[in-house]
Amino acid sequence: MSDAEQAADRAKGAKNGITYADAGVDIDAGNALVERIKPAAKRTTRAGSMSGLGGFGALFDLKGAGYSDPILVAATDGVGTKLRIAIDTGNVDSIGIDLVAMCVNDLVCQGAEPLFFLDYFATGKLELDSAARIIEGIADGCARSGCALIGGETAEMPGMYHGGDFDLAGFAVGAMERGQDLPAGVAAGDVLLGLASDGVHSNGYSLVRKLVEVSGLGWADACPFGTGTMGEVLLTPTRLYVRQVLSAIRAGGVHALAHITGGGLTENLPRVLPDDLGARIDLDAWDLPPVFRWLAQTGGMAQAEILKTFNCGIGMILVVAPDRADALTALLREAGEAVYPLGHVTTGGAGVSYTGALL
Repeated sequence: MSDAEQAADRAKGAKNGITYADAGVDIDAGNALVERIKPAAKRTTRAGSMSGLGGFGALFDLKGAGYSDPILVAATDGVGTKLRIAIDTGNVDSIGIDLVAMCVNDLVCQGAEPLFFLDYFATGKLELDSAARIIEGIADGCARSGCALIGGETAEMPGMYHGGDFDLAGFAVGAMERGQDLPAGVAAGDVLLGLASDGVHSNGYSLVRKLVEVSGLGWADACPFGTGTMGEVLLTPTRLYVRQVLSAIRAGGVHALAHITGGGLTENLPRVLPDDLGARIDLDAWDLPPVFRWLAQTGGMAQAEILKTFNCGIGMILVVAPDRADALTALLREAGEAVYPLGHVTTGGAGVSYTGALL
């Protein structure tokens, strides 16, 4: 074979025609997704928003949002294994609300107003309709929280995720004027106001899934503790507390807030208390919601275990000045919250102690 023939063969071999799509990544589907979700993102536009989706970065104008001397606060989180139920049932419409809630509910505990949000969505095979429903849920959570969805990343990674599996992460940034950060001024005698949760929220789902398995029920079976199927009830999204809690903060008298997530009441409330103070909670102040009673009975769980695993029906706790407790309770109830006077801050850094009983 001549040198020219060998060169031609080498050139022919180099042009094998394999594309990125052949490797499992569909750039056109990614572009189509961006176009589809633009209206949803546009609904979240707020004061300070400066750019739409599609750029290499997203801009936000703090001065345009009304701040003169701002401190930024950032939070990031995911949804955990609650995603597994969404994937297995195909019910992905509200999982984005969970993602937003897990981030923005943390921001308000610092006294910050959520300003903007970015998401990270990773999957093995991009399914346009499913992905759009997920991100539209994220936009819904942002709109309810007064938070602009200004960007995100969609990663199609064949070989990393199987079938319709996907993962989500969220990133939220908020702001407050300098000197207004929380917790601040917490003292013995402060009143603990609990805001009701909307179920399990987004923590403890590895145990939840285990207990459903132990029970012998499937996601499509009728739920013994709620209306609908097991999958539908356990996918009830995390409650968004942002607007209500910000109103309470601005009304005055709020010294601290605790978002009740993984670790339950036992582990989360001490995070906002000074080292020399504790808290006493009356477990008779509210009724344990049926979902938690079913989980406890199915797993033979002790009261102490559920209190440090689940929110047990209390999704957010406000630590407030005693002389402001009644007014703040009225304000929050007017905003649609179920409010329970749980107890008070105590002397001695002994964490949380309990009276009464949930079970």
